[in-house]
Amino acid sequence: MFELIKTGGWAMWPLILCSVAALAIIGERFWSLQRKYVCPPNLVPQVQQWLAGNELDGARIELIRESSPLGRVVAAGLLNRNQDREIVKEAIEDAGRHTTPELERYLRTLGTIASIAPFLGLLGTVLGMIEMFSGIGTRGVGDPSIVAGGISQALIATATGLAVAIPSVIFYRYFRGKVNELLLDMEQEALKLIEILRGERAKG
Repeated sequence: MFELIKTGGWAMWPLILCSVAALAIIGERFWSLQRKYVCPPNLVPQVQQWLAGNELDGARIELIRESSPLGRVVAAGLLNRNQDREIVKEAIEDAGRHTTPELERYLRTLGTIASIAPFLGLLGTVLGMIEMFSGIGTRGVGDPSIVAGGISQALIATATGLAVAIPSVIFYRYFRGKVNELLLDMEQEALKLIEILRGERAKG
């Protein structure tokens, strides 16, 4: 493996760093974007139960806030539950806007890696060609190892750049779709909360 890296030239080192960063981001996002951590399905029913039993106090709202991204949205609505529906909705929407960057964390970095990896591979290719023609200019065409070494460096760098970029693009798009799906789920849960709060006010 080290010989392969050495043959690919110095462009291989930033590509290796990119691959390590991409793997770390992919692993972290797979863990963090699980639905049970972002949008727990039992949260709003639990809130409804507490509201019905008049058991919702400041400590429980804080517990809800700390539980998940959806919890922060729900807590914003609960803190304004005695206000008009529009105010409650505005508070929920504002909390949702602040939650979105958390769900999209590191995705911009992953997208950047997907964009620059092919260019780093291309840079390695160009450097390999330069080395090859420089060797030919110095020692002539009689030594085939010069040509082979330059072509080898070019191909390894190109292949590595593509090997880093292709999975990065795939997972970047996957996670973007996952975030949009989770945001839609959170929106649905928030609408349920608004209706629950309206029902509670009607009772009161």
